[in-house]
Amino acid sequence: MNRRDLLKSTALALGAGVTLHLPAGWTPARAADKKWRIGFSQATTLEPWRVQFNKDIKAEAEKHPEVELLIADAEDKTEKQVADVENFIRQEVNALLISPKESAGLTGVVDKAIDAKIPVFVLDRNVDTQRYTQFIGGDNVVIGKAVGDFVVKALGGPGKAAGNVVEIWGGLGTQPAHDRSDGFHAVADKETGLKFLLDKQSADWKQNLAYDIMTTALRNFEKIDLVYGHNDPMAYGAYLAAKDAGREKEIKFVGVDGLPNEGVVWVNKGELAATFLYPTPGAEGLRQAVKLLKGETVEKAIVLPTMTITKENAPEILKQNGLM
Repeated sequence: MNRRDLLKSTALALGAGVTLHLPAGWTPARAADKKWRIGFSQATTLEPWRVQFNKDIKAEAEKHPEVELLIADAEDKTEKQVADVENFIRQEVNALLISPKESAGLTGVVDKAIDAKIPVFVLDRNVDTQRYTQFIGGDNVVIGKAVGDFVVKALGGPGKAAGNVVEIWGGLGTQPAHDRSDGFHAVADKETGLKFLLDKQSADWKQNLAYDIMTTALRNFEKIDLVYGHNDPMAYGAYLAAKDAGREKEIKFVGVDGLPNEGVVWVNKGELAATFLYPTPGAEGLRQAVKLLKGETVEKAIVLPTMTITKENAPEILKQNGLM
């Protein structure tokens, strides 16, 4: 099940009065002299967005003296993440937060956690089961459509857009990459004047790999009008490759994430034309876990909002974050 179907089915279920999935026999009760132990399985810390993700969840945990937060870094390896979650299950944590590296690869261990009477909060990337307590993340299809609208406008407007576009994918095995591409093409494919130069070239969310893909594209194509990277580091890697080739001024670069100290800075400098906010779900995930452990009701899904960031609003965002 992809994220769009997941969100739709969740909405239908909630509309029909179906509640979230809690482990059989689970109770929020806690001894007065003990802290709640919440395990957080992070897919990787190799990406700046995930570094910020960890900072956000740690900062929120500091606001809750009743919580002991345990963090495991899967180091970008699905098998390690499975082992990390199994370790949390053996430790009998009170709640589990997981941001999967891959959807299918983590589905089985999420089922194991639920069977072990541990509530599971899935963050950012979904798993291929409805047997979790809550999903929290952005809607990447919506983000992709927003990118498509921006690209069409930047290249001439609806019905008139024209140009050669390079799309640099995130991980091919991750739902966000597919959603960001599907949303983008739902808008951009209506424009007959747009030509897409590459076929699912993945840089696995990494700046250096995007640099290599763009270097090859620059050699193969004399005219490139716009690059859409599925995250800001990949868009910026493509920008650096174009700059090294002396072609950066003839190409627009667009990314996703909108971290103030990264994508927003690059937009403000004119290196990226735009970025689209993909907020980290760390703080909200911790808050929702605490809410449940206190015996309160939580929703089956929380969709975090996005926004378009251009040179017009980037300075204000930088000021708000003490970066300008």
